[in-house]
Amino acid sequence: MLEALDRALRQTLPSPLREQVRFANLRNDRLVFLASSPAWASRLRLMQTQILATASAIGTHASSVTVKVVPQPAVATQPDRSKPLSPTAAAHLRAAAESLTDPELRALYLELASLAETAD
Repeated sequence: MLEALDRALRQTLPSPLREQVRFANLRNDRLVFLASSPAWASRLRLMQTQILATASAIGTHASSVTVKVVPQPAVATQPDRSKPLSPTAAAHLRAAAESLTDPELRALYLELASLAETAD
């Protein structure tokens, strides 16, 4: 029922607004909408008369419109996969390793160079 009411009410809204708001509930003669930002909430509040007229036309009794701002959940971004090192980069790492006097650091550089070679 709520989905059908959502479609019917949002269908009368202008296109950019329609995508940024959702009908959430009918509570105590009040239509409750969710908006993705305060700006979209304000735009929806300006359309209250039209929304109430549409609700009345489809047989839903409501006397007011409430809009709550609920930011859309952040999209979890995957970190970029690091690109494998080129053969040239591996050669530079090996050359740098040869010039190092610290055996531990030299081993780390050589290990990096070997990873670059296997990643190709």
